[in-house]
Amino acid sequence: MTQTTKGLYIVLLSIHGLIRWHNLELGRDADTGGQTLYVVELAQSLIKQPGISHVDLITQRVVDLNVSKDYAQPLEILSDNLRIVRIDAGPEKYLAKEELWDHLDFFTDNLNAFFRANNSFPDIIHSHYADAGYVGSHLARQLGIPLIHTGHSLGRVKRSRLLASGLKPHEIENRFKMSRRIEAEEQTLATAERVITSTRQEIAEQYELYDHYQPDQMRVVPPGTDLNQFTAYTGNELSTPLFEELTRHLRAPHKPIILALSRPDRRKNITALIEAFGQSPHLQDLANLVIIAGNRNDIDDLDDGAQEVFHELLITIDRYDLYGKVTLPKHHQRDQVSLIYQITAASGGVFVNPALTEPFGLTLLEAAACGLPIVATEDGGPQDIIINCNNGFMIDPLEPATITIALLKLLQDTDLWQRFSSQGLCGVKENYSWKAHTKRYVKIITPIAEHSEQLHRKPVRRRTGLYRDRAIVSDFDHNLIGDSRSLKKLVKLLQHYRTSCHLIIATGRRLDSALKLKKKHKIPGPDVLITSSGTEIYHAPKLTADTAWSRHIDYQWSPHRVKKLLVDFPGLKLQPNKEQSRFKISYYIDPEKADIEEIKQLLHRNEQAVFVQAAFGQFLDILPLRASKGKALRYVVEQLNIPLGSVFVAGGSGADEDMMRGNTLAAVVANQHQDELAQLDDIERIYLSAPPNAAGILEALEFYDFFNTCKDPRETR
Repeated sequence: MTQTTKGLYIVLLSIHGLIRWHNLELGRDADTGGQTLYVVELAQSLIKQPGISHVDLITQRVVDLNVSKDYAQPLEILSDNLRIVRIDAGPEKYLAKEELWDHLDFFTDNLNAFFRANNSFPDIIHSHYADAGYVGSHLARQLGIPLIHTGHSLGRVKRSRLLASGLKPHEIENRFKMSRRIEAEEQTLATAERVITSTRQEIAEQYELYDHYQPDQMRVVPPGTDLNQFTAYTGNELSTPLFEELTRHLRAPHKPIILALSRPDRRKNITALIEAFGQSPHLQDLANLVIIAGNRNDIDDLDDGAQEVFHELLITIDRYDLYGKVTLPKHHQRDQVSLIYQITAASGGVFVNPALTEPFGLTLLEAAACGLPIVATEDGGPQDIIINCNNGFMIDPLEPATITIALLKLLQDTDLWQRFSSQGLCGVKENYSWKAHTKRYVKIITPIAEHSEQLHRKPVRRRTGLYRDRAIVSDFDHNLIGDSRSLKKLVKLLQHYRTSCHLIIATGRRLDSALKLKKKHKIPGPDVLITSSGTEIYHAPKLTADTAWSRHIDYQWSPHRVKKLLVDFPGLKLQPNKEQSRFKISYYIDPEKADIEEIKQLLHRNEQAVFVQAAFGQFLDILPLRASKGKALRYVVEQLNIPLGSVFVAGGSGADEDMMRGNTLAAVVANQHQDELAQLDDIERIYLSAPPNAAGILEALEFYDFFNTCKDPRETR
């Protein structure tokens, strides 16, 4: 291709997967999905922008009887200035992205040769994903062409998610070539002039984990989204059969609908919406609540996590006696979703996303495109959507009252509802259409291509290893919390060592309670959150539940039998339901009346495989035999491949004892419950901090020289 017209020549580099202009095989495999669709639609939209003369979408050439011959064609021309260019990458057969790493240097040389043979070099190379970043960074340096990069997903984040699924570090390395991927991402960040992200949270919580993280390099460009099937409501939707189906269990079906639509996942926090509705008679008078949580035939056929979510939903509906006011339809089709939004809008209703965290929020865009005002979590992508579209309110997902307030504002003010409906319709087109996306994109890349704007890089220091090699572990109560001034100093220290040290919170609190406390005291998001006394483990940044741990501890666990055995035990009283969880039975204990050893003996005599622990002089938890804070901690650090000798544990009560015993570097933080840990006084590798709370943690970290030698100075050399 020879440039004959003025304008930019852009190369989009997306190597893996199967890419063609027509009949995209989306979902054929893990490599042919969202990124494939994105780069094809980006290329087609870019060429329509003023100032763009040519666009090449460059990928691997595949000659394989198992795939279409289309992928073997070196060129696929859509128009005079838009084409797919396929470059050989070693073997001709179709390779998964994890198998491409050994062949990327061949691909790089072949693409370089292609540019030279055509005597045409792009003004911008835009790489998509780590493999393309590797190629793009090499070409950018060889040819002096500016590099733009979009990660789509990041290796450090994916590794955390894979660990949560139960895969071991060596399995992840062997299957996903993770070290090569992360190193390629570091190299790409060190080379790229700009990195395009979808949300601000993506920058703060994902790219910040990298050594070559440069905030000035990042630009948020709301992604182009095909919302053609989602159109504004007409008002006729209330006469459709689907409306009758959705509302058939409601006493007053023509009230406005409050709609929630998501998977039955605890992170979606649907129970908080039901609590907000149940606690407000006024809200119940104004509207009905429709919750669409996936499809089901029988709740008992769902996986354990989904069953637990439905159990909580049904218990909450029953607690507030919301029958006839709330409905949970069992089935819906994907092609009915648009009509569901339109029905809700036509009723004068509101769409609610109360998720604990929401990386992007596509459902919010779909709802807005149907003219439906929104109420959404303030955590993650919805912040950007509501700021851009000005069509709803953000709420604190941990405070149901904020959901109630936002819903009442919209349901009681017709003018406000209508304004938000109209602004949402306009805002989606102005900010989330492909035209809007590429217009912003061109504005960003043009000065880069013209060399009139360059990134001034700050010096960075690479870590010695690929992964963080140490961890700090603490509870909230009587450890981190209690001295705000010292806590600020500790938070600043943790942020400084973010790329070399993990933060692990281990607490007896449930997930929602732990997140509420973290937010209140402005404690940074931990890399791993161990909750409910070691029975639940969540991995950042998406609070991914560790399902392998749940399977491991669900061994001879009979909570109903335990409760029955202890129902009349003197000095014990069950804590409220909000403190109970699937693998934790929590009691208040009166030490004057109840003897913990007697409780243990009773349960063991009755063949109950349990772990019993007391904390803060008034709480007693009964857990599965395989669960505790200490066992959960050892499981996590083994996943992270960190030796226990590089793990610092701050303990403040008896519940922390088994985390502190053994090879960890530990400290008893001074507080009113430290006597529960008195038996640790004479154990090596236990430091007794004089000051309480975060000040005691800081003192102990200094004692162990944790961020440098990471040693107990009392140990003999």
